[in-house]
Amino acid sequence: MSEQAIPLSQLIKNVHQCINAHAEEVAELDAAIGDGDHLNNLQRGLATLESMSAELDQMPLSDAFSKIGMSLMSTMGGASGSLFGSMFVTMGKTAKDQPLTLVGLSEVFSAGVESIKARGKADIGEKTMLDTLIPASQSLQQDAANGVPLETSLSHMQQSAITGMESTKDMLATKGRASFLGERARGHIDAGARTSQLMLCAIADEVIKYNN
Repeated sequence: MSEQAIPLSQLIKNVHQCINAHAEEVAELDAAIGDGDHLNNLQRGLATLESMSAELDQMPLSDAFSKIGMSLMSTMGGASGSLFGSMFVTMGKTAKDQPLTLVGLSEVFSAGVESIKARGKADIGEKTMLDTLIPASQSLQQDAANGVPLETSLSHMQQSAITGMESTKDMLATKGRASFLGERARGHIDAGARTSQLMLCAIADEVIKYNN
């Protein structure tokens, strides 16, 4: 996504640190309306990726994405493991046919988000991680297509992710445990939407810093 190729190890480390820094908040969000295992599953998946990050740095990006996806499926657990695993496997396949430009990588990200929609049988407006991922992906695709500079594109993507995440607070849920809570789910931000926003913003911050 950058004009210079940032090492995946650097991004993984930064994302892992960001999630750990917000662990208490995420745990409280998930305890309120989720299954209570989102944080542990995510931390386990990120720890696995960090342990293999040197190997990932040596791979073509498409192969690295595929390996990330398979590793998340086998180690992360929960619905998020399946969804993020599917996302990265799809991104790996898509990356084989795309140039490593902002336009190409925005298409790779979009394909990954579409795979989550298909795997989870969900869409925007259902109080899930997609309420963060879809607006972020759409923002990045639009800016990339219009030739918006990298830093501005990533800043727009961050804001779209934040706005999408915050929108889940007043939504009714239709997926997972939260769907059984009805009106009681209102007033709580979805934990998956929050962690997705944290990870996207952490990646964008690191890419912007790397290119300055």
